[in-house]
Amino acid sequence: VRDEESGYNKNLFCIPKHYEEDLETVFIPHGLILDRTERLARDIMQDMGSHHIVALCVLKGGYKFFADLLDHIKALNQNGDKSVPITVDFVRIKSYC
Repeated sequence: VRDEESGYNKNLFCIPKHYEEDLETVFIPHGLILDRTERLARDIMQDMGSHHIVALCVLKGGYKFFADLLDHIKALNQNGDKSVPITVDFVRIKSYC
């Protein structure tokens, strides 16, 4: 997203009541994030070839994106010509400092 982007009007989306006053615009719609996540899964599968994938999730903030990404990779694994083994693990980081 470029700095000069104004985003989307929040009235185009269903915003929970408790966020309405705090939100001015929506910069990246959920559908666009899902589309890019699916594309990332395709790129990973293409780049990894038939190599074993080790997926590592940084807990707390990353679990939802991680789960969505793995769902797309699993779907590609089931519907594709080849099946790539995947190992999943989780880490918790104490501080980002």
